[in-house]
Amino acid sequence: MPSAVAVVVPAHDEAHRIGACLRSVREAAARAAPLPVVTVVAADACADDTAGIAARAGAHVVRLDRRSVGAARAVGTAYALHLLHAHTPDVWLAMTDADSTVPATWLTDQLAWARNGYDVVLGTIRLARAPSWLASLHDDAYFLTRPLGGPTRWEHPHVHGANLGISATAYLRAGGFAPLSTGEDHELVARLTAQGRRIARSDGHPVHTAARLRGRAPGGLADLLSGLHDAPAHHKAERPIGRRTVRPSPDTNRTAAPDTRAEPTTR
Repeated sequence: MPSAVAVVVPAHDEAHRIGACLRSVREAAARAAPLPVVTVVAADACADDTAGIAARAGAHVVRLDRRSVGAARAVGTAYALHLLHAHTPDVWLAMTDADSTVPATWLTDQLAWARNGYDVVLGTIRLARAPSWLASLHDDAYFLTRPLGGPTRWEHPHVHGANLGISATAYLRAGGFAPLSTGEDHELVARLTAQGRRIARSDGHPVHTAARLRGRAPGGLADLLSGLHDAPAHHKAERPIGRRTVRPSPDTNRTAAPDTRAEPTTR
């Protein structure tokens, strides 16, 4: 059973977004009371005021110069476990990204899974402030395996460092994050799967992440969105989805409703 929570946020030149991220984390942490929650921002090769903004927002800040999201997550997690050494191994680690905002139930939902015996919780994302046509292109593929109606919970196939929870015991025994420039989340989850860890895949607490076309990690979400953005114009103008045809609209905040069916009870 978790006795403390550590939130780890890697960041590279995110001065414009880190404040909103940490405000959302603070709200989620308040819902997790009375468990202690520490937030660590791993400021990696930042040339802006990311570290200063994070510190003023109450986060612990560790600096490094690796330009590697895997290294940043690993260093931030090691520092968080140091801060919570009195609670190890009963620490729950929650990962997100500096360009993302988490829902208020982000931590309580993960903790509910942990109390039900799960070692890892893989959450989903929604695009924040994306043009409706771009969000539609992304969502067509993203939600492809989602059940249409019925009580079945969506066992989604996605892995996001922006929405990942893991027990400290499972994390340490797996060897932690590898110092990769991209794909560190998938690589860790592959090792955890090979070790037979109990992994929950939940759409009940989606994280909103920036729909930018130039990102920080090569091969990440921004590269995917950039490819969709550069698709032929006729793919953007009018596309059939199932039995309906979707056309672009001025709505710039389109998101799909989260799947909350059959989730563990939170408290």
